Order: sequence, then structure tokens, then C-alpha cells
Amino acid sequence: MIRVLLAEDQGMVRGALAALLGLEEDLTVVGEAGTGAEAVAVAVRTRPDVALLDIEMPDGDGLTAAAGIRAAVPGCRVVILTTFGRPGYLRRAMEAGASAFLIKDGPAAELAAAVRRVVAGERVIDPALAAAALSAGPNPLSPRERDVLAAGADGSTIADIAARLHLSEGTVRNYLSSAISKVGVRNRIEAARAAERQGWL
Repeated sequence: MIRVLLAEDQGMVRGALAALLGLEEDLTVVGEAGTGAEAVAVAVRTRPDVALLDIEMPDGDGLTAAAGIRAAVPGCRVVILTTFGRPGYLRRAMEAGASAFLIKDGPAAELAAAVRRVVAGERVIDPALAAAALSAGPNPLSPRERDVLAAGADGSTIADIAARLHLSEGTVRNYLSSAISKVGVRNRIEAARAAERQGWL
């Protein structure tokens, strides 16, 4: 029996996924979570074979939870489920140790098959998303540039960003300038939007 953890912040979607997976004779849902942090805690408690993680969750997204689960329960395979087919998300998911990356609107049978395949040691990636990720190329932003862009995405001032990230205002300006140049836009708001669209933030 393959033991599965489900992490999805929308209760109705989580319930539907649990019901669908429960119809499979060789799968059993051993834990559920609504946030990234809760997913890691439930994984530690239940020791699942596979963790199905939504990307967009509060209190630590699915990518952060994936890295946490892989560190705490090394034998657990991670499957990322998302409604957002952004190329940068796929790259970040693979970096976090995910074994599979699937779009949520696929057939339920495909999800069950993917769970079995990752347990068998395979990697499963939505083909259209894999093609998009290859054509988009790697994330050009450094981790610090991503932090600064993300901190300023809500329109925060340079001083606010500097205080939040414990950097000097000059350093924040340098990171923003570099990020704007790499993304090829006119200002930091456009840079943050473009980076978010690509899944780089």
C-alpha cells in the first residue's frame, strides 16, 4: 500500500483529491494539511511514501514544504500539483527535490499513475510545461535579487525593503537595478510582475 500525504489549502479540493485517491486499491491517504508548515509537520508524523503538494499555500508554499519534507523524511517522494504552469516553478520544484510536477486539471487516473511512477523511482513532468521551461531558459535572477524584488512587489519603498531585509538602501538599489536589467523591463514593478509570471519569485 502506497501511503500518501495531501497538502492543499482549499478544503474542498483537498477532500476531492482524497476521495479520488481513496478509490485506488493500492493508495491510502495517511495525512492532510492546509499549509506548507503543516505539510512538513504531518509528513514527519505520518512518514508517507509520497507527498502531494499544492504550490500556492499559506505559511510556506509547496516548494518550501517540498525541501522541508525531503530533508525531514528523505524516503518520501514529492509530487507538486499546481494550477499555475509557470516554467520557473518547474525549475524551482526540481531544485527542491520534487519527483513530479503536474497541472491540477489533468485526469485523476493520471495523478494515481504518477504517484505509482514516482514510488518506482521515475520522474514525472507535465510535457507541455517541460517544453515551456526548456524554451524559457534558466532563472536569470540571483537569490538576493529575487528577495529584493519580492519584498518590493507590493510597492514598498527602498527604505522599507532595506529595513525588512537588513540591507543598506544602496545595496537594495543595486539589486533592483540589476534585476530590472536582467528581466529587460523599465522599472521594479514591471520586473516583479514579469518574474512572477515566469515563476521566478
